[in-house]
Parts: sequence; structure tokens; C-alpha cells
Amino acid sequence: MRIALQIEYDGRPFCGWQSQPSGCSVQDALERALSGIAAAPVATACAGRTDTGVHALMQVVHFDAPNPRPQQAWVRGVNALLPDSIAVVGAAEVPDDFHARHDTAWRCYRYVLLSDPVRPALLAGLAGWHHERLALEPMREALRALEGEHDFSAFRAAECQARSPVRRMHCATVSQQGALFTFEFRADGFLHHMIRNIVGSVVRIGRGLATPAWLGELLVARDRTRAAPTFSPAGLYLAEVGFRSGRAPGLPGPRASIAGQPVVLSRLQAAAGILSEGASA
Repeated sequence: MRIALQIEYDGRPFCGWQSQPSGCSVQDALERALSGIAAAPVATACAGRTDTGVHALMQVVHFDAPNPRPQQAWVRGVNALLPDSIAVVGAAEVPDDFHARHDTAWRCYRYVLLSDPVRPALLAGLAGWHHERLALEPMREALRALEGEHDFSAFRAAECQARSPVRRMHCATVSQQGALFTFEFRADGFLHHMIRNIVGSVVRIGRGLATPAWLGELLVARDRTRAAPTFSPAGLYLAEVGFRSGRAPGLPGPRASIAGQPVVLSRLQAAAGILSEGASA
């Protein structure tokens, strides 16, 4: 029996999604908990790997259950064995040929960035931080160049193992609420460090050190050395996963929002004392 899970996690305590010999990853913690409920070893596959310190609002995984269990055992039972920083949100039985990664049509990531002269303490690890004020409109204009199908070599990490640097970016946007900027990227796939490399370059534009056209020039040049340094993983969230037609696993989807904002953003706003009144979007 193949089971799909929707999980969320705070990436700060972990060395990324991918299993490591030391057992420090999200995958290691999840598989230990699943194996405890299944009373047998369990191996998982995910919709999108995340790096050290990167969070997930909606990660999807699948595994083959060695022993039958009630559906709630894969939610409440597994959650009882997981650390507080990981939670199973839902479980569903899926066809034996379902694959959390191969059946994915697109992924959506958000990057939450605080622009403030003083580094945050309450938001440490939950939001990226830049010490200078940023201008919204130049960053918004620059991101339009990324939409469509492109070779994203300019924003690809040297250790990236993807066969091709070509990806289709469905949307690339940024909005502002007070001192918080939220970048959103939806694409058919992402390269290693791609979003963090893009954000680093867009921040340079927001500071006025480059024109909005520079981002498009980087894209065309396909030269990683010309772009800005890789930005911190702290504010990066795997926000949503979409599946090919007829292959959606019947999971809850993105969790409920608070005051019209994603849960994580509302949490950040509350911690930072930033309200949406008078903010631009």
C-alpha cells in the first residue's frame, strides 16, 4: 500500500531534507517515526528537496507501508514520534505508481525578507534579513524578466546536479508589508540554490546598486560569477506543490491562513510587530 503524506517543518534544527549518515535530516526524522508506527523500516521520497535551514509549509512525500495501519496512525501516530519542528498535516492512500517527485507539475517557494537596520532576534532563522531599506518597484520590475522558459545557469550553484539548467518560471513576484518583503516563485522545477541566488541579485537592485534590467542581463549571460552572492536560507519556504492532471494525492493542501496572510507570514508579522495597515502590496 502506497501512502502520500503532507508535512510541514521548521528547517532550523536539520541539515536539509536529504538523509545523511549522521541522521540529522528531515527525511531521517520522518523515516524513524514512520518506521516506529509501521514496525518495519520505511523509505520515503519527496516532492522537492530542501537545503539546510530551509522550511516547508507544504512538502509532499510518499512511502510504501510494509504493514496496514489506519489513516490516522500515519498522522497522529507519526506526529507523536516526531520532533516538534516537523508535523504530518494529512495522509492519503494513493495508486502504487504515484510518485511524489515525478508526478509534480510545479512547486511554489516563498522567501520572506526583513529590511531593517538592526538584525532581528525573534525572527532569526525564520526570515532573511538585509540592513538597508529596499525599494519595492525596481525589484518587482526586475522579476518580470524571469517569467517564461529560460536557461537559469546564472543562478545555478556550482554543485547543482540537474541535467538541464532550463526551467519554466510561471510567476516571480514580490510584495511588501511594512518592513517585510515576500518573494514568490512558481516554476516546473528549481536548480540548486536558484531562488537564493535570484533573491541576492534582486536585493542588489532594491538597494539601487543595479537597474531592474540587470536581472534580465544576468539571465541572458548565463554566467553565475556575474550575479550576486547566494542569500541566506533563513527566509526560504517550500510553500505549495501542484500535481499533474489526475495525479493529485488528495491531501489537504496549503493550511488555513490568518487575516488573509499565510500562517508563517502572519507569525512573522506578529513577532516583528508589523501590521498590514498602510502597507503596499
